[in-house]
Amino acid sequence: MNKLDEKLTANAVIAQTLDQATINDPDLIVVTCDSRGSAGLVPFTNTHPDRTIEMGIAEQNAVTVAAGMAHEGKHPYVFSPASFLAMRSIEQVKVDVAFNRNNVKLIGISGGNSYTWLGNTHHSLNDVAITRAIPDLEVYQPCDKYQIRALFKYLLKSDRPAYVRIGKRKLDNVYHRDFDFIPGKAKIIRPGKDVCLISTGETLFFTLQAAEELAKDGIDAEVVDLSSIKPLDTKMLAELAQDFTHLVTVEEHDVINGIGAAVACEVAKYGHAKLKILGFPDEPAIQGTQDEVFHFYGIDATGIKKSVKDFLSD
Repeated sequence: MNKLDEKLTANAVIAQTLDQATINDPDLIVVTCDSRGSAGLVPFTNTHPDRTIEMGIAEQNAVTVAAGMAHEGKHPYVFSPASFLAMRSIEQVKVDVAFNRNNVKLIGISGGNSYTWLGNTHHSLNDVAITRAIPDLEVYQPCDKYQIRALFKYLLKSDRPAYVRIGKRKLDNVYHRDFDFIPGKAKIIRPGKDVCLISTGETLFFTLQAAEELAKDGIDAEVVDLSSIKPLDTKMLAELAQDFTHLVTVEEHDVINGIGAAVACEVAKYGHAKLKILGFPDEPAIQGTQDEVFHFYGIDATGIKKSVKDFLSD
């Protein structure tokens, strides 16, 4: 495999990016919650023990400490499982970080269904719903190594608080090395005319696969990347709502208040397009490998293709 085509985990890309950033940013700090191994940060913390603060299993304290450091001019990045960072410490995220506009970057690792067999206590299928409802908190869900690098290039320069959700698997490549991340901008990555598929994060690649399979059946599907969940590209969504009669959102998240709901709020303003939301139903998720669970809930390429065809035939 060409080195440029190598698939990497989000953790690996972020650790490399932050390691390089320490050269020019003397205030960059990493805060972990007994999660340096899960976050892929062991090489970083070994190289930069003076840039690492280990809080233990204390996410609420970690967020508050990071907010205090940011208030004093430091640039903290808090790493913790998304299921805990966006639930257990959400009051601290709301008050200490967002309300006070402290420059804290919250990295929710092992997001969605990544922890598989550890069960619903460790799944974060509600984190987008919660974080996108908090004023002055940006929310992002990148899909591959190129987008992650570009996103963190922006985050390293930004002084705004943000929540980033990533998973555990090695990511299939969607973009290229010259990708440029712009907050608040969605991106059309496959033009089409029959139906518009909108996705984010790890399910974006499966959505692209489904579009290619639909093309074999004569269905020309447009695919849009909504990695910037907040700020949201309302302008593009308004255009899509008027250009298409059918839109489908796909996400590794509860169908309630994820990107499907964000898209629905914009589509409803025009009363033209029908919208179908694909994701996890409003019930405890089944147990299994991530691929098995995706297939069960119809958010792998096969399931997306079937749902789109059924939707178009209604």
